[in-house]
Amino acid sequence: MQRNPVAKLLLFGATGDLAQRMLLPSLYNLHADGLLAPGLTITGSARSDLDDAGYRKFAREALDHYLPDDRKQAKTIASFLDRLSYQPADLSDEKTYQPLADKVGDVSGGLAIFLSTAPSLFEPAVKGLAAVGLAGDTVRIGLEKPLGYDLASSREINDTVARVFPEDRIFRIDHYLGKETVQNILALRFGNSFFEPVWNARGIDNVQITVAETVGLEDRASYYDGAGALRDMVANHMLQLVALIAMEPPARFDTSAIRDEKAKVFRSLRQMKPEEVPHNTVIGQYLGGAVNGAIVKGYDEELGRDSNTETFVAVKAHVDNWRWQGVPFYLRTGKRMTARRSEIAIQFKPVPHSMFAGRGGLLQPNMLIIRLQPEEYIQLLVMAKEPGLDRDGIRLREVPLNLSLDAEFAGTRRRIAYERLLLDLIEGDQTLFVRRDEVEAQWTWIDAIRAGWTANDMKPKHYPAGTWGPSAAIALTERDGVTWQDD
Repeated sequence: MQRNPVAKLLLFGATGDLAQRMLLPSLYNLHADGLLAPGLTITGSARSDLDDAGYRKFAREALDHYLPDDRKQAKTIASFLDRLSYQPADLSDEKTYQPLADKVGDVSGGLAIFLSTAPSLFEPAVKGLAAVGLAGDTVRIGLEKPLGYDLASSREINDTVARVFPEDRIFRIDHYLGKETVQNILALRFGNSFFEPVWNARGIDNVQITVAETVGLEDRASYYDGAGALRDMVANHMLQLVALIAMEPPARFDTSAIRDEKAKVFRSLRQMKPEEVPHNTVIGQYLGGAVNGAIVKGYDEELGRDSNTETFVAVKAHVDNWRWQGVPFYLRTGKRMTARRSEIAIQFKPVPHSMFAGRGGLLQPNMLIIRLQPEEYIQLLVMAKEPGLDRDGIRLREVPLNLSLDAEFAGTRRRIAYERLLLDLIEGDQTLFVRRDEVEAQWTWIDAIRAGWTANDMKPKHYPAGTWGPSAAIALTERDGVTWQDD
């Protein structure tokens, strides 16, 4: 694809937690590696009353705290800080936009806007930007979630943004798509011929996707209690993983081809009827317990009030198309779980006949494990014979074939997901961003599940912090003869 880099970046939420932990370190790394044009300027904006010097001091402290020591080079940090300026802004106040436009200056060389804000501020933000000339043909906008809480609110936000920005200048961010291992799914599937003959209902028994966190609410209480695990994790991150696993081979590696195939998957998700939801979903909420050896409070205690918001959800999903008919996709995510883990486990069907059964050899179906975090690796579990004379029978054992990305590419620095996404936003590559029809198809499926919870008056089942969730989640798979991959 032909890249079209902009000359300026406008960063809203520039003093927030995301900016400190991810955005500023990512932009610094791009700068340090010579990937940003020398003339690119970065204007930060937030409610905080800072000037340029104050913001540069803030950014320096963030880099000092969050950069690894081997990346802290005083001269490079100084030259990066020279790119930064700052303008306070209250997005709900229409008088805030003209001073902001004056600060940004001429945008004829292109402007990329990174907008991370509450859904209620999208409309005044977009209108305000347009009113002062920060939404013209040379301007593109990146939208950080949450982009609504259901299909209706998502459409409202998208309609608001679309009145000012056309779709080819809207970059909807899902940071999971910036992860190196997630992008490696495409290389694994479409760069290796031996997977394709078995990557379907004839070769695969089930797919499991787990995104487990050990943290609780932290500083996200106001958002999370209104969203819950289904909206927070499944509606975006996990469904994007489903799409990458289930999509048909794109004709070429370009923005439209890849997003077209993902959209087909979302439209093929089997929509649950209200009466089916209790049999195909489990919701939970953590109680007090122990995580990583530390005693932690339950959700209600952390929140300070009683709540029926789910902190755990497990879903049995189906993709109704030719390739995947009959293959269950088990999705599981939760807070305060046993371990921090993001993983895809693809269990293949057993061999049709075991020639070893008469000699005591026990076979396990092959499994492909794609670990996204905290480690990054791809592991294929295969059967092998244990060494020995076999006088008492053949002993077979499951052994892993490992591709550790950390080890195999030890000399290559592992990039923050936002490095890739910010660079693509600056250069105008939409491949790893989410298209409107994808978002709306995702919400259509999610809304049906939530409607089923309401219709059946489903309440979260409690689980102790430091476990893998409610026991009902185990039953969800075990009644199909499937066990969650927890190793």
